[in-house]
Amino acid sequence: MNPDTILPIVEKYHNRRGSLISILEEIQSQFGYLPGDALQVVADKTGKSLVDIYGVATFYRAFRLKARGKHLTSVCLGTACHVRGGPSIAKEFEDQLAIKCRGETTPDGEFTLETVMCLGACALGPVVVVDGHYFPNVNTGQVGSIIKRTREGLDRVEIHEDKRVFPVEVSCPRCNHTLMDAAHLVDGHPSIRVTVSYGEEHGWLRLSSLYGSYTVEAGSEIPMGTLAHFFCPHCHAELLGASNCIACDAPMVPMVVRGGAIIQICSRRGCKSHMLDLETSTVA
Repeated sequence: MNPDTILPIVEKYHNRRGSLISILEEIQSQFGYLPGDALQVVADKTGKSLVDIYGVATFYRAFRLKARGKHLTSVCLGTACHVRGGPSIAKEFEDQLAIKCRGETTPDGEFTLETVMCLGACALGPVVVVDGHYFPNVNTGQVGSIIKRTREGLDRVEIHEDKRVFPVEVSCPRCNHTLMDAAHLVDGHPSIRVTVSYGEEHGWLRLSSLYGSYTVEAGSEIPMGTLAHFFCPHCHAELLGASNCIACDAPMVPMVVRGGAIIQICSRRGCKSHMLDLETSTVA
């Protein structure tokens, strides 16, 4: 690692309040993790203790100190999943990928394997999450299929044939103004228009209005792993939910679906976690 690549990042946030997290986020977005040499440079240039910097890096689940593979596979070993066979599922992943569930990565850089103590979906256990995609009621016989599907691409969606993919019309939860842009189509449907910021960058984002599609168009490329702040283009309020992503702990972005439901998407670039809450719907 060349220390010269870290200096501009540190200088960019120099003397800003709460700058350390922003510095670590940008370093991770550039390297995919937080190299030890990079953290030493941050300590030297900011005057902060290396112990304190490691404390922040290990406190937040979003940060990682080891290079992560292309696909993060998390096997839940919480109580509900454990009693339903979670350990045997973790062992099957270890055997088929030839790595351990300790955050190890396959030699080809494709898979990183870890165990977690709870994914918040106990009724669906045993649960496995790959790149934000939840696999409920998993048994050992399904492990090979999950690995195969992941290699082929979990985000591949036949938007014209898959009945689980359907259009939604959303509005701002603050001003109730529609976020739909009929003049800019994505996936052949009116797009969802929002503005975003990350670091010192600001721009626009168009999201597919097809629930189940992950097609996104942006004014500028947002680095993978970056936390983005979403704003209504009309009232300029930040779209910030009350809960965090259960996959990566990033803030969720809420939007009101016509009819009263709420859709939430993760604000971290690359995380596919999302949810549709129908309990608030006023229509049957």
